[in-house]
Amino acid sequence: MRILLIEDSLSLRDSLSLGLEKLGYSVDTAGTGSEGLSMALLGSYEIIILDMMLPELDGMTILKTLRKRDLESKVIILSARSESEDKVAGLLAGADDYLSKPFSFDELTARLLSLMRRGVANCLNDQVTINGLTLNIQFKTLSYNNGIINLTPNEYKIVECIFLNRHKIVTSEMLSEFISGSYDHISKNAIEAHLSSARRKVRESGASLPIKSKRGFGYRVVEANEINT
Repeated sequence: MRILLIEDSLSLRDSLSLGLEKLGYSVDTAGTGSEGLSMALLGSYEIIILDMMLPELDGMTILKTLRKRDLESKVIILSARSESEDKVAGLLAGADDYLSKPFSFDELTARLLSLMRRGVANCLNDQVTINGLTLNIQFKTLSYNNGIINLTPNEYKIVECIFLNRHKIVTSEMLSEFISGSYDHISKNAIEAHLSSARRKVRESGASLPIKSKRGFGYRVVEANEINT
């Protein structure tokens, strides 16, 4: 996923860019509004993280320009303003999400995952296969040997989120946002219960769910060559 980060604070810009790149995202950055708008119009970004208070050109002007040009990039607003009217104005102008400062890095990452979930139906390849298990994103199913494994909606969403991020660690906070759209809404114990149930159903189908807990960090996919290591 290509991300454009438009933020005038050098320290915040650098820390967010570094953190996102460590998670495997491709990140370009801009420190002024005019530079950011130019990059957004010329580049092809899945997500734009946009600060509202920028030098040369403010974030709202950038957002309105992008929407007038019918750019399909999803936009997350960053703003020190947390009043409801500011959030409403940003969302009505075409933003896909609004994050008030200060915020945690995990919360930002969870919002990115949530936006990815909303747009995943537009993927050219709507299937992900790992260790013989096939996730069909369009039809929201998990199958093995052409047999459907009957997961509940929350069980499916957990598997989908981790499968789609097979080369990353997925935290409980990210899963919570992906499942419910409400940050930190679903407890870790509930997530563990859903995963346990999904593992049992996958075992009953003759397979093994390739998801492993990394204590203190979150969950990750276990590839076939790792199973016996």
